[in-house]
Amino acid sequence: AVPLRPEEWLADRQARLDMRLRELGRAARAGTIPGGSIENGVLHIEKLEAAAPTGAEDLVLDLYKQIPPTRITDLLLEVDAATGFTEAFTHLRTGAPCADRIGLMNVILAEGINLGLRKMADATNTHTFWELIRIGRWHVEGEAYDRALAMVVEAQAALPMARFWGMGTSASSDGQFFVATEQGEAMNLVNAKYGNTPGLKAYSHVSDQYAPFATQVIPATASEAPYILDGLLMNDAGRHIREQFTDTGGFTDHVFAACAILGYRFAPRIRDLPSKRLYAFNPSAAPAHLRALIGGKVNQAMIERNWPDILRIAATIAAGTVAPSQILRKLASYPRQNELATALREVGRVERTLFMIDWILDAELQRRAQIGLNKGEAHHALKRAISFHRRGEIRDRSAEGQ
Repeated sequence: AVPLRPEEWLADRQARLDMRLRELGRAARAGTIPGGSIENGVLHIEKLEAAAPTGAEDLVLDLYKQIPPTRITDLLLEVDAATGFTEAFTHLRTGAPCADRIGLMNVILAEGINLGLRKMADATNTHTFWELIRIGRWHVEGEAYDRALAMVVEAQAALPMARFWGMGTSASSDGQFFVATEQGEAMNLVNAKYGNTPGLKAYSHVSDQYAPFATQVIPATASEAPYILDGLLMNDAGRHIREQFTDTGGFTDHVFAACAILGYRFAPRIRDLPSKRLYAFNPSAAPAHLRALIGGKVNQAMIERNWPDILRIAATIAAGTVAPSQILRKLASYPRQNELATALREVGRVERTLFMIDWILDAELQRRAQIGLNKGEAHHALKRAISFHRRGEIRDRSAEGQ
């Protein structure tokens, strides 16, 4: 639990940070940093080598070849029989589940593969376009998808096979870009990182059991970092997560602070880690050969003055009254003179420094993060493969449709 008195938190973090800096200093002198070194005040970290045994990839491909081809329609029916996820698609007015199960499946499949209801009606002999429109309008909306996904995730976590992948206590999150044509104008913007075509991003959280328990559509130009806590705190599956992996796009000092105060271990894979500075409560007391890595002194007085407000922000986020992303985006937009935003950044610098030392000294943490991010990439690849129609472009005008 986070202490109510700032003095207790500061004393604890100072003791931890001083100890970890000494451990890093000893490892640097002894040359025992896993895959790295600190020479002349410069940190060197080698790329983590793959841990998979030789021939493992070929074995996986051979095993997949043994799985018989399955129609996606049969797969949907089988999953529904096991989980009852179609019960989540209730009527907007009456609250009753959709009585037309096959029609509902057609609508879900049409949206999943980006086919559209008109072409789905042409492809099936069971429902007309207007029948599918009626089902989609009255039963299929964002909250229904969230409820259905939660049912599938819960059922999957109960399978013995899922324990071979993980315990459901860690997750990765990342954004995936989708092209949006000129017809889709609700959120699409041009992000130079993805070329000159407008689009949007689907920001997804995937558990260590490969379960995508949260997805949020965000503008293509939006920073991903503020949305990390949305997926963790705004659904039941996310509240079981204890360790959260992201890539560099999901990392800010504000997020480090918020995650730590709320009880999450935040573990981003930081690009250009050697260029990031450490922070100390007493830089002059740090090991001499580490001082070049230290970028500044922690402002304890500022943290003390703003500690009650920091705890109030954390309580507001935890209560779910406001989306965490709204609060974090607001804080990030404040000028540097804003004390609360600066104090939260100071807390984040402490937590980031502790994490960076852990990352440098712990090859297993690096490997765990890479495995978690690889699971998220596998989910991205699956979405890209399934959403094949219209070249994977999002053409719906409305934010709800996108």
